[in-house]
Formats: sequence, C-alpha cells, structure tokens
Amino acid sequence: MTHEAPKGLSFEELAVGQTAEMAKAVTDRDITAFAEISGDANPVHLDEDYARTTPFKGRIAHGILSAAFISAVFGTKLPGPGAIYVAQSLRFRAPVRIGDTVVARVELTGLVPDKKFATFKTTCSVGGKVVLDGEATLMVPSRG
Repeated sequence: MTHEAPKGLSFEELAVGQTAEMAKAVTDRDITAFAEISGDANPVHLDEDYARTTPFKGRIAHGILSAAFISAVFGTKLPGPGAIYVAQSLRFRAPVRIGDTVVARVELTGLVPDKKFATFKTTCSVGGKVVLDGEATLMVPSRG
C-alpha cells in the first residue's frame, strides 16, 4: 500500500488576501522541550525565581517558540506542505507566558510569479494583543 504525502496549494492556487491561522496553548513542557532542543537555557524561560527578578516578573516563553507556530501554519495550512521558507523578519512586541494561547496568523500580501515566491504578513497574538509580528517570503511549488 502506497501512502501519498499531503499536498499544499500550488503557486497558481494562491491569491493575495488569503489567510490561515492556528492556536496553541503554551505549556511548561513546551518551553522546557524548546530549551532542550534549541540549547537556549536562559533562566528567564526556565527558572521562576530568577525570572521574578526580571522586568517580566515571571517566566516567559522563548520568542522563537511563538515564531515556530507561524512555521506550522505555513507547513500545514497556507500554502501547506511543499512550501519552503526563504525569509522571515520578526518583531517581538510582548511576552508569552505559560498558559497563554498563541494564535499564529498569516496573510498573503504579494506574489512574485517569476520566482514562485509568496510574501506574507505574519502575526502571533494572545488574547487579541499582538505579541510578535513580521513578514515572510516562501517559495511555493508550481503546478507544472
């Protein structure tokens, strides 16, 4: 039995204005696992006593963890499987804490037909407040 890999949208199926999003509640385990995987053991992420002494007054998630949720939207929803990151700018606006639900959203803002590039506005928000924003460029497979 052959299993066919899921396919995302082709470049020709994209249109400016398309959006997609996903929500993920951030857990202590997410932060700990991300620290283990990335090697970023900054105590502001892992040590509550230390984190209380910082301007954040408690532990916060790695900013790049929230950015990873944007990658998940691209890889699973829009454009979906087959799309490849080319560039991403990020501005971290506010901290994400354990228990926060991050909503990662992408909006298609432009198409570059000769390169099969798609550009996106990217945001992550918690409770309607933007915690991260930026822009991304992806290479999207063509139908042909």
